[in-house]
Amino acid sequence: MGTKREQDDASAHNLTTEAPVVTGPGELDDLDAAILRHLERHGRATNYEVGEAVGLSASAASRRIQALEATGAIRGYRALIDDRHLGKRTTVYIRVTLERQSAAVLAAFETAVRRSKGIQSCHLMAGQYDYMLVVRVADIEDYGRLHQNELSRLPGVTRLETSFALRDVLE
Repeated sequence: MGTKREQDDASAHNLTTEAPVVTGPGELDDLDAAILRHLERHGRATNYEVGEAVGLSASAASRRIQALEATGAIRGYRALIDDRHLGKRTTVYIRVTLERQSAAVLAAFETAVRRSKGIQSCHLMAGQYDYMLVVRVADIEDYGRLHQNELSRLPGVTRLETSFALRDVLE
């Protein structure tokens, strides 16, 4: 099976340390789920650190991480930038109503949003609004420029409703 540590890990968890074959969503075991949660918070963690966090050796953690990458459960790694260091201190939520929800209107809107440099995230919504946009700006004047130069020019939009976050509690 492997080293004494890997055997101890497997018996302690009553699970195999070999990377399971994951073929689709919802097929992760408890160790893989724990690894994903740890990497989500600590993306630069070493295999040793991941293993320590979930109770595996570094080599067993490495095999599982590689399997998670191969199956697409881990899509990639990136740096999370604190927008305040870029002068963007205000989070803005924009609820968008489109003229209609035809495939062509949705596609045109989503294409334009993907090209925007100012929009941080975009979510198709169920309910009263069609989309929810999230942007980070320096201040209200900065938002005014973004609204005038980009948001008001998005195709198919009939209404934009904006809310400003007073404080970020959990990001």
